[in-house]
Amino acid sequence: MIDFLIIGQGLSGSLLAWELIQRGCKIVIVDNGRENASQVAAGLINPVTGMRFVKSADVDTLLPTAKHRYSQLADFFQQDFYIEKPMLRLFRSDSELINAGKRLNNPDYRAYLSDIQPPDNTIDNLATPFGFLEQKQTGYLLTRPLLNCLKDFFTANESYRQADFDYRDIQLQPSLRWQGIAPKRVIFCEGYQAVKGEILTLEHQSQLPNKILNYGNWLIPLNDRRIRIGASFDRENLNTRTTEQGKNDLLNALNRISPGLAHLTLIGHQAHVRPCTLDKQPFIGLHPKYKQLAIFNGFGAKGSLQIPWHSQRFADTLLNGSPLPQACNIQRYQERKLGLRSNSNFRL
Repeated sequence: MIDFLIIGQGLSGSLLAWELIQRGCKIVIVDNGRENASQVAAGLINPVTGMRFVKSADVDTLLPTAKHRYSQLADFFQQDFYIEKPMLRLFRSDSELINAGKRLNNPDYRAYLSDIQPPDNTIDNLATPFGFLEQKQTGYLLTRPLLNCLKDFFTANESYRQADFDYRDIQLQPSLRWQGIAPKRVIFCEGYQAVKGEILTLEHQSQLPNKILNYGNWLIPLNDRRIRIGASFDRENLNTRTTEQGKNDLLNALNRISPGLAHLTLIGHQAHVRPCTLDKQPFIGLHPKYKQLAIFNGFGAKGSLQIPWHSQRFADTLLNGSPLPQACNIQRYQERKLGLRSNSNFRL
């Protein structure tokens, strides 16, 4: 007997499946095997974001949970997936400098922000005209290796099926079925398309700090000579095609903060569509009419931080009937009667 049929083996589907398996559930993941947004994503975890330096909602709870889950997975698979690395936040204006100063006066931010460094405290090959600070408890998730390990694990446990999922194949009556599988519930974890982003992998011959850089875009040092930069924002062309415009925008932004970066060579250029939602909160919960259908979707750029904690809460809901937090419960749209771009598989 299959407890849950999970559609999509991105980060949300994989971590939810892992959580349910740890609780003794029998699951099957269905995935088309093609590259997904989780595999392309940088997997950044940054507790304080934006021009106003605002802490991510519930980060004091989400971050320890995420670190514990990725440590557990590292122990199980005998390889590291979460790379903790400090982030240099390069101020782009006086207003950013002022906002950072305000946050440093708040004791709630001291665990995440170091002291401000003035413009005359220079860093080789970086332009810091407004100064900078170092952000703490930042890092990035190696999403592709993690998803590959989890796929192998699911496959070895006969919990993975590669197939194109057709919603018309779902039979709701007299009982829930899909292609000979009779699960108790189907959970859609396919992502939510709202904003396209492009990412570049580059080689260079200069010296850069072994730290993540945040300058409106981000830069992750992969080794002494290879970096990954991103990500562009395109709300109109929601496809996975790379573009010259996206590449040039990223290179121009990099050139502004590091004009001396020498001998750049393009190694990789990727594009995908972020699984975002209109209110920047995930879609989690049960279908209002067909309770056999559920959704666990829409985590966007903060998925690496948010998914481990939310997978635990949703497992509590699925197995014990525990209520979901209102902020992530998809029923908020029904209750508020707000318009949204409906997922084709989960229309209200």
